Amino acid sequence: MGSLDKTINSYLDIWLGPRDPRVEGWLLLENYTPTFIFSVLYLLIVWLGPKYMQNRQPFSCRGILVVYNLGLTLLSFYMFYELVTGVWEGGYNFFCQDTHSGGGADMKIVRVLWWYYFSKLIEFMDTFFFILRKNNHQVTVLHVYHHATMLNIWWFVMNWVPCGHSYFGATLNSFIHVLMYSYYGLSAVPAMRPYLWWKKYITQGQLTQFVLTIFQTSCGVVWPCAFPMGWLYFQIGYMISLIILFTNFYIQTYNKKASARRKEYQNGSTATVNGYTNSFSSLENNVKQRKQRKD
Repeated sequence: MGSLDKTINSYLDIWLGPRDPRVEGWLLLENYTPTFIFSVLYLLIVWLGPKYMQNRQPFSCRGILVVYNLGLTLLSFYMFYELVTGVWEGGYNFFCQDTHSGGGADMKIVRVLWWYYFSKLIEFMDTFFFILRKNNHQVTVLHVYHHATMLNIWWFVMNWVPCGHSYFGATLNSFIHVLMYSYYGLSAVPAMRPYLWWKKYITQGQLTQFVLTIFQTSCGVVWPCAFPMGWLYFQIGYMISLIILFTNFYIQTYNKKASARRKEYQNGSTATVNGYTNSFSSLENNVKQRKQRKD
């Protein structure tokens, strides 16, 4: 494994240049192999998990979902707050910010962005909960693509551009995740569901986030600084791919299926949000039906 890591690292250094020494020795950042292995295992579970659960009863996971979503809500809020204050303290330039001119604030940004990278590993659990609850229709191409790519992308970001212009997308995404995971956590409590009104706006917020990130990244291309240009072009391309996938999801969910969604809500089930569905009601209905059949 050590020789494999050295070989991969040598190729990456040749391709991307020297790494940022400020993250040398940090957890999971020294070598790409662990991040790659986690991603492969994730994809294997996505493939094999539904097969394993096919003839088994779905798990409710209600209690652990409340704790899990609350934890990610708090982590997202922490990252959003620290990034905003770090950008303010470092006097970051909105149009283009390099990775070494923010003084002590740069290290604050680097530390928070490591947590952002690590949170992408934690978020693999989103998919695993879907599989355990047999909500396989929620494990969409959009969902898997977004989860699998973000962890890998941010490993590279953390090793080569761990602050500077990299802050913007992570800041917006952390804010959106405060809204998203708080919604998921509260929706796990049946009594709270009638009061949750912001599910549709989460997808709108994500699309807005992608557009703003493209605009801010494009500013770095038009008015360049010492931030590597290749990273800016890559981010624009990745954001475009997300806009296409999320727009398709939004149209399918909120336009073509609007009438079906209203009918499902009236019957006591909940609508899909960003490829996620709160299926506690449908799970409870399935249990009731099984009981009726037994009677």
